[in-house]
Amino acid sequence: MGIQSRGGWVSTLQTGFLLLLLIGCNSKGKTDTKAEPTSDFQGKIALDVRDSEADWAPYTPKAAPKDAPNILFVLYDDTGLAAWSPYGGAINMPTMDKLAANGLTYTQWHTTALCAPTRSTIMTGRNHHLNGMASITETADGFPGANGRISEEVAPLSKILQDNGWSTFWVGKNHNVPEQDVAAGATKKQWPLQMGWDRFYGFLGGETNNWYPDLVEDNHFVEAEYGPEDGYHLSKDLADHALEMIRDQQATNPSRPWYMWFNPGANHAPHHAPMEYIAKYKGKFDSGYDAYREWVTARMVEKGILPEGTKNTPINPMREDMAAHIDDVRPWDSLSADEKILFARMAEVYAGFSEYTDAQIGRIIDYLEETGQLENTIVLYAADNGASGEGSPNGSVNENKLFNGYPDELSENLKYLEVLGGPETYNHFPTGWASAFSAPFKMFKRYAQYAGGTNDPLVISWPKGIKARGEIRHQYHHSVDIVPTLLEVCGLEMPKVYKGVEQLPLSGVSMAYTFNAQPNDPTQKKIQYYSMLGSRGIWKEGWKAAAIHAPLSGKGNFDKDDWELYHVDEDRSESTDLAETHPEKLEELIAAWYDEAEKNNVLPLDDRSAVEVLGIKRPSSEPARDRYVYYPNTAQVPEGVAVNIRGRSYKILANVELTNASEGVLFAHGSRFGGHSLFIKEGKLFYSYNFLGIQPEQVMASKPLSPGKYTLGMEFIKESQGENGETWGTAKLYVNEREVAQSKIRTQPGKFTLSGDGLCVGYDSGDAVSNLYPSPSKFRNGKLDFVAVTVEGTPYIDLEAEAKRVMMSQ
Repeated sequence: MGIQSRGGWVSTLQTGFLLLLLIGCNSKGKTDTKAEPTSDFQGKIALDVRDSEADWAPYTPKAAPKDAPNILFVLYDDTGLAAWSPYGGAINMPTMDKLAANGLTYTQWHTTALCAPTRSTIMTGRNHHLNGMASITETADGFPGANGRISEEVAPLSKILQDNGWSTFWVGKNHNVPEQDVAAGATKKQWPLQMGWDRFYGFLGGETNNWYPDLVEDNHFVEAEYGPEDGYHLSKDLADHALEMIRDQQATNPSRPWYMWFNPGANHAPHHAPMEYIAKYKGKFDSGYDAYREWVTARMVEKGILPEGTKNTPINPMREDMAAHIDDVRPWDSLSADEKILFARMAEVYAGFSEYTDAQIGRIIDYLEETGQLENTIVLYAADNGASGEGSPNGSVNENKLFNGYPDELSENLKYLEVLGGPETYNHFPTGWASAFSAPFKMFKRYAQYAGGTNDPLVISWPKGIKARGEIRHQYHHSVDIVPTLLEVCGLEMPKVYKGVEQLPLSGVSMAYTFNAQPNDPTQKKIQYYSMLGSRGIWKEGWKAAAIHAPLSGKGNFDKDDWELYHVDEDRSESTDLAETHPEKLEELIAAWYDEAEKNNVLPLDDRSAVEVLGIKRPSSEPARDRYVYYPNTAQVPEGVAVNIRGRSYKILANVELTNASEGVLFAHGSRFGGHSLFIKEGKLFYSYNFLGIQPEQVMASKPLSPGKYTLGMEFIKESQGENGETWGTAKLYVNEREVAQSKIRTQPGKFTLSGDGLCVGYDSGDAVSNLYPSPSKFRNGKLDFVAVTVEGTPYIDLEAEAKRVMMSQ
């Protein structure tokens, strides 16, 4: 509103004043309006407080029902049914084993096949399309079932528990905040504290570096308090904060029950673990993933997880249907000797990562036991989707190469064999291990029509509420059934109207009946649809229909899909297609799928490639611009909202005052796996562009600078595009107006990191961009006014590389 429009804002003020006179004021300057107490107030109000009667009822926080349980929900990422020891897998999980021995192991608990959608169902108890989470938030497409924002019509369980006397804590991964809102100045409406959680400590994206994570505490970004050289690992840090939250609550409000959702970075890539845990598995996977599938299926049958006669399914069941063979599995016998060594080591790292995290969860369980809280704590221990096939058929020791469309080289990867899983790597195993750890089923994460993507581990222990010890439950259930279960055991109901908004009904059914059931009693669930990235299926009363359609295939023509039919009650692994022998049953299930799709906002189906989906224009409160100014002593700026220099000419300028002792980082963006940095060292100005972590770094430096005020900076002039999307050009280093160094460099086509290492001014967070200085290398003994970055031209965006980044970081 500008002062120049005298007839605008001035006249508006005058009109408002006249209205006030007409409707509100009397001759004594008092209004006729009388404040009324809340309608719930049952006391008495008189002129004198001595003649009045107080009523505290409207202002007294609601107490939880008597003897209400605590809730601890542990939710891993990317883990199939065949990975963990309670199910017969090779990965030892002592804490989970202990809970299983003290409770129930579920064999047919299912998820949506992807992270954020599954988490949304556990938050609200509604199907993921009703939550607007058809897929991950980064692929939101603007339709009701895929808008990427949880609406007020689906109040989360956390708010209901919070309103009814529970303390609520979320620790670890989130990935339910829209990407454009992961910023210090963005709306926080979808952040945890606004969604019913008293405390939050963790990360908001799909993945993070476990040695140098991107952290948020409550409503603000924070840095880890120490580094891996001092024993830091994210799993340990999360357990430390979980214990701190519970201890703090117990110190002041021990009568209140609590609900903690503990979401470790495990087992999502990057697979990081202390070397002593990785060493436990040396040689355990040398026989390969094909052999593991056979071995583990037999073990699962022996333990009673799978019925006698369960068959293994093929490792490449959809090979001819794939748009690209990124999800193929290379048979173990076809690998070279070096590939077998590397791939086996990748499985060892994954296993060590999983067990180490289980040990950290064990610290929480031990504390609850020591303090007498475990008896009345219902502990759920689960995973959000099948094992991840996002490492491609060859895996990677630095996923950032994959996401930038830059080829991995076996000889280069083998150099990291002994440090794989450490801070030097950002690794993911190949598709073969995803298939193995999702045995005996077809496919893995993202494939919603097959159990390999959806059939996940779930153990429930509640000593006070569950009499059974060490028993198995085969009833068919889904992640939407968690909220109804917890509401029942807590003695609560989901309100029909919440905060004035009519609520959508819960999609799930309570599993509480299974606590005192027999292992093979009938399930009380009747139907569950599946739909993810164009793949789809439906389970109904023991039968399953699965459309032959690969996710992200770009095929379309959904009305022409062939469907398979499985009698899951008799064929747990979905190995025998009965479509030809039971056509009426298949037609019944297909019709049921369309009926469920209409009820749950599933349409339109979207199997567009990740490249196409990423090209969608999504609303943002902060449009891109060509000039950015950043100031020191502020939180890092996440890459999703930071200046985009990819494929462009750009300049970085810093206004500084130097002394003889000035040292440290002026500007940094990225990490050792890709990034660039402007810094002072030994009195010289340096610029380093770390191209995908490939050594040597591209470095320029000035001569020593004398004390004084300067404008320091660099300029990159784009000249050509490389065959892998990289940009070649000339970089120039400047001291004031004078060019002091020049070099030919290449810049990467995709984002710098997946771990969340954002743009920093006056320091370098987490994993340092350059090996010429340690992190955090704060700028000291001088004054930094600001850093400005300007970019020119349209940014080059390798949508294919960006698509890989998004889909592999879910």
